[in-house]
Amino acid sequence: MKQNQLYLLLGALAVIVVGLIAYLVYEQTRPSGVEIRLDESGISVQEN
Repeated sequence: MKQNQLYLLLGALAVIVVGLIAYLVYEQTRPSGVEIRLDESGISVQEN
C-alpha cells in the first residue's frame, strides 16, 4: 500500500511540474502589451 501511495505522490508532483512549465511557456509567448504611437502620419496601435 505504501508503494502505491509513493507512486501516486510522484505522479501528482510530475503533473504539477508539467503544468507549471506549460504555464510559464504560455506566459513567455503571450503578447506583453499594446504600443500606441502618435506621429505625423496619425495614431498607430500595435500589440507587443
